[in-house]
Amino acid sequence: LLTTRPQTMALVRSPAPPETSLRQIVPLILILCIADLSGCQKPPGTVSQGNGAQAKTTSDAAATPLITPAQRAAALRSARVWQRPATAVSQARLDRNPPDHDALDEKATVDCRLVVKTMSGTTPKFDCELPGHDVIRVKYGRGNPELHAEIAATRLLSELGFFADRMYVVARVRCAGCTMFPFQSLKCLGETRIEKACFPGGIDYGSRTEFEAVAIVGRLDARRLESVPDQGWAWYEIDQVDETAGGSPRAHVDGLKLLAVLLAHWDNKAENQRLLCGPDADLPDGSCSRPIAMLQDLGASFGPTKLDLHNWRSMPVWADARKCHVSMEHLPWGGGTFPEQDVSEQGRVFLLSLLEQLSSTQLRDLFAGARVEYSEAVTAESRQPEAWAAAFLDKVRQIREGGPCRRDPGSGVR
Repeated sequence: LLTTRPQTMALVRSPAPPETSLRQIVPLILILCIADLSGCQKPPGTVSQGNGAQAKTTSDAAATPLITPAQRAAALRSARVWQRPATAVSQARLDRNPPDHDALDEKATVDCRLVVKTMSGTTPKFDCELPGHDVIRVKYGRGNPELHAEIAATRLLSELGFFADRMYVVARVRCAGCTMFPFQSLKCLGETRIEKACFPGGIDYGSRTEFEAVAIVGRLDARRLESVPDQGWAWYEIDQVDETAGGSPRAHVDGLKLLAVLLAHWDNKAENQRLLCGPDADLPDGSCSRPIAMLQDLGASFGPTKLDLHNWRSMPVWADARKCHVSMEHLPWGGGTFPEQDVSEQGRVFLLSLLEQLSSTQLRDLFAGARVEYSEAVTAESRQPEAWAAAFLDKVRQIREGGPCRRDPGSGVR
């Protein structure tokens, strides 16, 4: 920013600036920094919120108490990946928000206050505090396909009985303290620690910015079970779940694998899955009596290029239907942490028993509720919920016609 750009880099030729320009600018910047140290330097881990309050900029992972590797291994062995849904799958309403948060309905305008916290990843997002002090995560951005994909994927998993975050669609979010680009501002602040450079004039909680293309993430209220920060779990580890240790049976684990393939869940690095301690299951030594393994970030679903109907529809579920062999190697990152493998017959039958309860109307509602009509897809068909529902039903057909898979003794369906 301070040095003169070489003329060979310029798009148009312009007169060279005077040689004294840099010598004039640098002292001025130094004087401003010395005059207002609060704007140029902040104590590590905190930033001013404009009213004297302090907010930590450390991540959730840094605040999560760690457990020992042995405790984490025991938790993974005894983890559950599925529970019987409260509502029968055939009765599930997939076109509306989960009913567990009264203030977050589809027509709501949500007022909140920016939480100053470093953001990771590439999806535009920020954390925001509601008047009752609950903190929500807001993902935003018109033309962002992850919003639509994550809403559809998380609703589907939750209604089938698998563990996933909650996603709420609202009309708009009014954020006190936000800039027009809060994600970029927060990343800038985390990297530079210079508030007034990242939030012009400083963070102003008297000013509100409105966002309309939004989805609100509701995290499961549970403690992370990690021996290192942001550990999560990788797909090559999930076979460690052991029914004899209290974990889910093989049928449920294989059913989850097959569902991940159906969704083309290729962004499956370990931190995108979480090992959590269920409600009221904490033990005094830091271990957990009822751990659960969940999928956390499903924004890169229905792809491979995120909410990509043409390519998602054309990808078969099975790499080899006769052997019930599945693979993600053709997806970005070569399938990530998901290894090539055979799915058991119990896993195929278990997932199929859930998927076949979904009607074409429910599936149409799933994608309508995810607002695919408002996506900025290339083709008009990609904005039609009916087209997505038809492609989904064809995936179910492929699962039905696959196999019979090799049976795995001792992994019966419950």
